[in-house]
Amino acid sequence: MLQVNFIRENKQEVIDRLAIKNFDASVIIDDIIKLDEDRRMIQKELDDALAESNRLAKEIGGLYKQGKREEAEVMKERTVELKQLSKELGDKLNAVISEMDKQLVLLPNLPHSSVPKGKTEDDNEVISQEGTIPVLTPDAVPHWDLIKKYDIIDFDLGNKVTGAGFPFYKGKGAKLQRSLINFFLDQALEAGYVEFQPPLLVNEDSGYGTGQLPDKDGQMYHIGEDNFYLVPTAEVPITNIYRNQILKSSDLPIKNVAYSSCFRREAGSWGAHVRGLNRLHQFDKVEIVHVAHPDQSYQVLEEMQDHVASLIRALELPFRILKLCGGDISFTSALTYDFEVFSAAQQRWLEVSSVSNFESFQANRMKLRFKDDDGKTKLAHTLNGSALALPRIVAALLENNQTPNGINIPNALVPYTGFETIGQD
Repeated sequence: MLQVNFIRENKQEVIDRLAIKNFDASVIIDDIIKLDEDRRMIQKELDDALAESNRLAKEIGGLYKQGKREEAEVMKERTVELKQLSKELGDKLNAVISEMDKQLVLLPNLPHSSVPKGKTEDDNEVISQEGTIPVLTPDAVPHWDLIKKYDIIDFDLGNKVTGAGFPFYKGKGAKLQRSLINFFLDQALEAGYVEFQPPLLVNEDSGYGTGQLPDKDGQMYHIGEDNFYLVPTAEVPITNIYRNQILKSSDLPIKNVAYSSCFRREAGSWGAHVRGLNRLHQFDKVEIVHVAHPDQSYQVLEEMQDHVASLIRALELPFRILKLCGGDISFTSALTYDFEVFSAAQQRWLEVSSVSNFESFQANRMKLRFKDDDGKTKLAHTLNGSALALPRIVAALLENNQTPNGINIPNALVPYTGFETIGQD
């Protein structure tokens, strides 16, 4: 959430920067500034009333001691009026603050100055590309045919038990999935991350804190009776560990990693680009989360990029890194880099990771602060990234490594899988 003081003091800059995200903020910002003016006016009236009430209370005691009972009684009547006025002003103040908060949560985060203009993913900027794109044999097939051929992932069974987008992993498919999770976690631990295993359900405050609510309310699975939400990513519970906390500057940066299942209601369009593992309602992901000093957060973002790149290199997959344009960057992000791997059988790039800096946007919502070396309390910066999301990684591994005799497993995973190929047993 953007800070009101910054909006008030930098009105045109906020409007211009949000326009990069193709968001017209002019009306909302005018409303916020007007509400903030009302808030400050009411707050002054309330402060004046409370100050007068406190002053009179002291004077009343002195008047009684001096035997000036009538003057004291007149003042007491005034304190009663002031008490009622203070209550009315307090209620009015709370109503204005509540309305201002409702408007503030509608504003996206400000994009970083380096975010390119654009409206769709076609306008994203390719930063780098590495790895050799494999040339497959003419009889190569996409992963949705391979999983049936080798009986390792069952969409029909998932549809029977739950519904579309909830597959069963079986046999070597289940072992491959588990091996990837363990490999990603082990690599994160070697890089100095602290592992958590978070709850898969979060409360409304947690969803609000990281910005999924109210922005993505319709995309999250909601349990109405308990008002819980299934996590769309481990980012939500892990970042909210630090909600309403004041950290020390020496605590930063904080580096956490967590594996979780992820749940998203968002319905995909029809076509090969969302077929098979390309888009699921439940999928597994290892997430890295940082809490950083504002002066260091963009250095941390580069370190996170390097970590994700090292994982994809170890899996021997060709990949590219993109800087997302204003129209494709998320509501909460200031700057996002996407990682895409090339799927040789589908002949297309598949997104497998987003690494983002949210600056103080989430921290302001969560009241996540730290005491700096100068003794001042400041908002921290939060960052997160997929390291990695499994479905499309699995799709690319299966497709790119298929041979007439089976599917080869990358060398880095063999110690985890215990087998070198997936074939017809």
